[in-house]
Amino acid sequence: MRIQELADKMGLTIHTIRFYEKEGLLDDRHVRRESNNYRNYSEEAVGRLKLIKKFQSIGCSLAELKEVLQDHDANAHTNLQIIDWIRGKKKEIESKKKEYDQMLDTLNKMLEYRTLLMDDPQKAQEMLHTWHAGSSG
Repeated sequence: MRIQELADKMGLTIHTIRFYEKEGLLDDRHVRRESNNYRNYSEEAVGRLKLIKKFQSIGCSLAELKEVLQDHDANAHTNLQIIDWIRGKKKEIESKKKEYDQMLDTLNKMLEYRTLLMDDPQKAQEMLHTWHAGSSG
């Protein structure tokens, strides 16, 4: 299939598919050059792009994605090793979630303060004082 057909089928842009190819995520099993230099993508390309999208959806970086796909292609890891990797990825995401929760908490306090500043400046100052007193320890 041509690149536009593949892009439409996968919900990706042509640019994204070319980027994946340039980065080595798609290889000669997935794309072949015809004599007129057009790219022709195989059905395996669809499966590969689905795999890429799955790993991106769990927060894999490009470097991680390359490593995961190389290991997948080489069948390099045992099931237990893959389970360990999944557990590590979960811990990483849980840590990020805690950081985001803290950011949201701070933003909520900032919003509450700014809203109070318009409605009740005295109460806003009290809140600010309490907030600073609590965060200094």
